[in-house]
Amino acid sequence: MEDRTEQGHAQENGRRDGTAREPCSSSPCPSLKMFLMALSFAYFAKALSGSYMKSTITQLERRFDIPSYLIGVIDGSFEIGNLLVIAFVSYFGAKLHRPKVIAVGCVLMSIGTFIIALPHFIIGRYEFETSVRWVENSTLNPSPCPLGSVDLTRDGKLPEVPATGCESESNLSMWIYVLLGNVLRGIGETPVQPLGISYIDDFASEENAALYVGCVQTISVVGPVFGYLLGSLCAKIYVDIGFVKMETLTITPADARWVGAWWLGYLIAGVITLFSAIPFWFLPRSLPIPGPRGAEECTAEQKSFIKNAPLLKHKYPADEHTSFIEMAKDFIPSLRILLGHPVYLIYLCVTIIQLNSLIGMVTYKPKYIEQHFRQSASKANFLMGVINIPAVALGMFSGGLLMKRLKLNIMGAAKFAFGTSLIGYILSLFFFAMSCENAKVAGVTLSYNSSDGISYDRHTLFTACNSECFCSASDWDPVCGDNDITYVTPCLAGCSGSAGSGKNTVFSNCSCVGAAGNFTASTGQCPHKDDCDRMFPYFLALSVITSFIISLGGTPGYMFLIRCIKPQLKSLALGFHALATRTLAGIPAPIYFGAIIDTTCLKWGQKRCGGIGACRIYNTTAYRIAYLGLTLSLRTISFLICIPGFILLSRQLKEEERNAIHGAVVNGGTELEALRKEEFMISNVNQLQQMPDNCTDRETRL
Repeated sequence: MEDRTEQGHAQENGRRDGTAREPCSSSPCPSLKMFLMALSFAYFAKALSGSYMKSTITQLERRFDIPSYLIGVIDGSFEIGNLLVIAFVSYFGAKLHRPKVIAVGCVLMSIGTFIIALPHFIIGRYEFETSVRWVENSTLNPSPCPLGSVDLTRDGKLPEVPATGCESESNLSMWIYVLLGNVLRGIGETPVQPLGISYIDDFASEENAALYVGCVQTISVVGPVFGYLLGSLCAKIYVDIGFVKMETLTITPADARWVGAWWLGYLIAGVITLFSAIPFWFLPRSLPIPGPRGAEECTAEQKSFIKNAPLLKHKYPADEHTSFIEMAKDFIPSLRILLGHPVYLIYLCVTIIQLNSLIGMVTYKPKYIEQHFRQSASKANFLMGVINIPAVALGMFSGGLLMKRLKLNIMGAAKFAFGTSLIGYILSLFFFAMSCENAKVAGVTLSYNSSDGISYDRHTLFTACNSECFCSASDWDPVCGDNDITYVTPCLAGCSGSAGSGKNTVFSNCSCVGAAGNFTASTGQCPHKDDCDRMFPYFLALSVITSFIISLGGTPGYMFLIRCIKPQLKSLALGFHALATRTLAGIPAPIYFGAIIDTTCLKWGQKRCGGIGACRIYNTTAYRIAYLGLTLSLRTISFLICIPGFILLSRQLKEEERNAIHGAVVNGGTELEALRKEEFMISNVNQLQQMPDNCTDRETRL
């Protein structure tokens, strides 16, 4: 009767938890496979939208006329959303229905993605600075050089042409909506990683857990491939597609004023993220315990032993029906124990510094390709998605596979991750040698009369050849002269006439292009890509190699994080690690990287109603030194911190080994004493059993 009652309770608990609490075979259960597929799709969706955000950096800069550091604030707002809830979601979410918590997060991510695209439907059409107009009769083209002399005001500043139409503009900057939507994306993304990874590690066998985590992490890197490809496609489409005639545009996708259909990709990413939430609503709260044999091969005694084993009790916090107050009381002591772990703290510091370097580099890498190698935004995003990201995905998957094949322990995983990062660091030093010359822009990078470089100042834009024209120093409408030198505007090139319309406009009688004054100029910057075209393939090849080598240590490093702390603190450790890295790396890195990049700007655009807009051209040499120097300096600091980390780790492992030996000796002595007592009891029982027999023999003899 008692056995039947226990079996009934077990069946009832199994129904309540959504599955029987019995050991499963070594092969993954169907529910675990479904969870892996659902989590992989969620990782894909969040990675796609996140990478698409980074692919639209230059588009957002130009559309909202903001500098790079504000783009860094927008990009870091995603981490702010994580910061608000991640510690509580990681701790309390592990004790709730984890798949449904992840589903709610995916829905919030999709809503935030839709909000990011909202400003496009609120603000008016995009207007860029240009002196070229679309007219049917080209003979009516106005002269780009208005007659009049350039006079400085009393304070030494140039007179500005008053802007028109500013009265109707809203005082609220539209990029605020992008920031708020990204914050909501960050809140929604919070439960996906800590709850998803801990769910896999709880219900997968130990030997397969690393491979499963590697597969999920690989899918999360495949997502950016499609994100950057989507960014490449949308960057080719004009922002106001369907509302303007494409033949009337005077700019091309290679122009610094071009803005693609950035909003379209966010709508697509939002729909995909919404679909990723559906499977999690149908998954159970817990899964069967992985074991060497199926339930049908185990006896009732073995099932009871496995079910009641103290080793497995920490793996199922969701089944413990504890109150919210009890969980809250246990939070502070658990956090104190976690932060008192020296190896965990060292690992946390190293990953924070490494992620500062990685996030800053990845965020502005498409822009670096655009500005340094003079590629269009569409091509830069395409190359990131097709060449660079697949190398990262292959490296992360290979790292998980190597960890399983080599059967790396904690020390082996740490050494493997450190070695791959160090090799990638050494190879990255060669990026400094892959340089391009600054674009030849008169009055910005070189003087009008010679090829000598100059330090940009507004007054260097004016010289004798354009002194008869009343030009604005704040405009950016570049033209390419016959002498292969770019001029900031047709007016500053001294052009007095023009023919044609749109992109085919040709300016004539440009006094600054030639001494005779009969030279022409065409719209757009001069290419000047001969030296960059030769260097660019080497840059791409080295970028792929370094990305692959560094990403090899991604999965071993992540598994080191899971295994270096007590199992019952696993979810909290993952959540706090994500909290710390997002707070100290994800938020500040794009901001200060963007601020440092802003210092290398040579010519700023101007908003229509006044104020500094987006940068139009950078100092290529200063950009390279600032971008690469900051990235590698942070990595250098992280390597120095690794030294005491390895010392502490070796001490911890030796101490654990001594404790294990001591425990084995103590347990062995206890077991030996118990065996002796058992033998003594058995011998006494045998003697008692032999006594009646002896008595019977005596009676027979008598």
